[in-house]
This record gives sequence, C-alpha cells and structure tokens, in this order.
Amino acid sequence: MKKKSILTFIILAGLLVGIGYLLNTRYHIFKGHTLAAKADVAKDVYYCPMHPNFTSDKPGDCAICGMKLVKRPALPLGRETSQVGHDSMTKPASAEAGIQISSDRQQFIGVKTEAVSKRQLTRQINTVGKVAYDPELYVAQEEYLQALKTAQAVKQSVLASVSQQSDSLLRSAQKKLLLLGMSQEEISQLAKKGQAQENLYFPTQGGVAWVYITIYEYELGMVKPGLPVEIEAIAFPGTVFPGKITAITPVLDAMTRSAQARAEVSDPEHKLKPEMFVDVRINVDLGDLLAVSKEAIMDSGTRKIAFVALPDGYFQSREIKTGASTDEYVQVMEGLSEGEKVVVSGNFLIDSESKLKTALEGSQHKPAGDGLATDSQSHQHGQ
Repeated sequence: MKKKSILTFIILAGLLVGIGYLLNTRYHIFKGHTLAAKADVAKDVYYCPMHPNFTSDKPGDCAICGMKLVKRPALPLGRETSQVGHDSMTKPASAEAGIQISSDRQQFIGVKTEAVSKRQLTRQINTVGKVAYDPELYVAQEEYLQALKTAQAVKQSVLASVSQQSDSLLRSAQKKLLLLGMSQEEISQLAKKGQAQENLYFPTQGGVAWVYITIYEYELGMVKPGLPVEIEAIAFPGTVFPGKITAITPVLDAMTRSAQARAEVSDPEHKLKPEMFVDVRINVDLGDLLAVSKEAIMDSGTRKIAFVALPDGYFQSREIKTGASTDEYVQVMEGLSEGEKVVVSGNFLIDSESKLKTALEGSQHKPAGDGLATDSQSHQHGQ
C-alpha cells in the first residue's frame, strides 16, 4: 500500500513539473512576441544633422556640437526604407543603391545640382622670384664659349689626343650650363651668338632682365618653357613686366621642395635691379577637361566622394578620382560621366542623412531571436 502511494505521488509531482515547464515556456514566448511588437512600433527619434550617430528620443541639443536635434520618425523593424525625413516606403527594385529625399526636404536643406561637363580650365600659379644676379652663370657661359673656340681650332689637329681633350672640356662646360639651369636650346643660341649674357649681373642696353622664379614641386608638372609670365615689383606698384619662361633647372631643392625657372622679362627702362624680389603670375592653360565645381567634392583625406542626383529623388554617393584643379573647378578622371548631375550645395547634409539611415537600418536588422534569447537569459538569472 505504501509503495502504491509513493508511486502515485511521484506521478503527480512529474505532472506538476511538466505543466510548470510548459507554462514557463509559453510565458517567455508570449513575452518575446510582446517585446518584438512593442519594438516594432515607430517612435520619434531626434538626431544631429552634423553627427548623425548621436540620437535621442527627446528634443534638445547635440552633446558633441550643441546643434539643435532634428526630429524624424523611427523606421519600423524588418522594413527596408529609403526616404529620410518622411513616411517610410518600400524602396523600388529599379532604384540604385542610394538615399531618397523628397523635393520638400531637398528645398529645406538647400540641395542644388549641376551637370558634369567639359570646361576650358585655366590655372593661375602665384609665386615669387628674384631679379637675376648670377655672375657664376656668366662665367660658365664664358668658359663654354672659350672651350667651343678651342675645340673648333684644334678640330683639324694631327694630334688625336689634343682634339679629344678639347672635346672633353667642351662637354664638361656644356654640362655645367645645364646644371645651372640653361636649356639645350639656350646653349645652342649662346654658341651662335658667341657672347655671354651680361644682363645676368648688371642691366644692359637691351632692355631685357632675367628673373629666377620659384616653382614648387606640386606645381612643377604644369610649368613648361615658353609659358607667359607677369612680373610685379613692390618698388613699382601697378607696373606689370611681361615675359616668358625660357628654362627650368633639372635639380629640385631638397630643403624647399622647389625648382627654379628662368624667365626673360621686358624691362626697357631698366627698373628691375639685380637681387630685387618680385611677385610672379603664371597662367597655365590646362585644356578642355571633364570637370565639376569644387563644392561637389567631399574629401575625407583617404578618398573623394560626390553625390549623383538620380531620378525620383534618389542620390547616390560615388567615389571619384580627380586631377588638375583651378580656383573653381576640379578635373574628374574617374567615377563620373558627362551629363550626370552632381550635388553642389547641401551634399554635407545628404551625407549625414545617408549615414543616419545606414546606422538605423543596421540596428534594426538584428535577428529577432537575439533579443528574445537575451531577455530569457536575464529572466532566468533573475530567478
């Protein structure tokens, strides 16, 4: 009889444990669904246009920059959205990856676009120079002319060693002129003229002055012999001395990261004195190039981005490669095509809203089971 009572007790206890386990499981499932349903309800979110990762559920100021937070409806979980600042909608399958902004919102943040097109670009290089006082180059020219005369005189010599020696001296003198900044064409003209340039160390009656111009390394590729220059001296305000570049030194100064260009400048009144400092303008014609306004480019330091305006209010970020630039425009080498429209105003706010959209979608696309499991575990620890 005792054994039968014990067996009955064990059976009843097992039934109670099973019922309790079933109820506990159903409780967690019900609670998980309730939490998911609550999370799926849209709530107002306030974010900083300057720092889109900073959000709050209440109005106020950004803790980073102090800017007023902007209100926008939160995006429901599990639904991909594409319109920022307005009611969410399903993103059309035909739209490329990007962000959609309504026309009202575009007007509010001041979005303006321009077409990518070919433009005649001209770059002005502003630098400094010095009126030549270069007796060393003058002496080198005299040495070259003397070596040239000697080589021509002994050319018919019966002694081969004498002719070879004179040719060697001539080549050495020519190399020295090249190292001092003269071009091969200038050396040829010097040989034809047969007279060193005395205006290298004092004004001459020819009305021409030599000016040495500093060309920095990052602009060196744009400067060529023959380019026109404009010279101004502080001693003669308003007076412009026109000239042209005749040669560029082949060696870069390691300390200043610059090369020296030599320019022949018109100075009929001999106003420019040796060693006088001058301001120099060089206008460089870059040619007809595909270009956009500088305002269209966002430079992060590691890459350059432009926002392309697509149909139906979509904006797509493009990584681009740029080339030559002027005060207003930048050459586009890769990433954009002629005729496409790029954002030139409001692109910073578009970038901020794009980052906000990405951050919100990233937080919303977490598996629903993760939140349920975490809640269940915390409930068990609480027990």
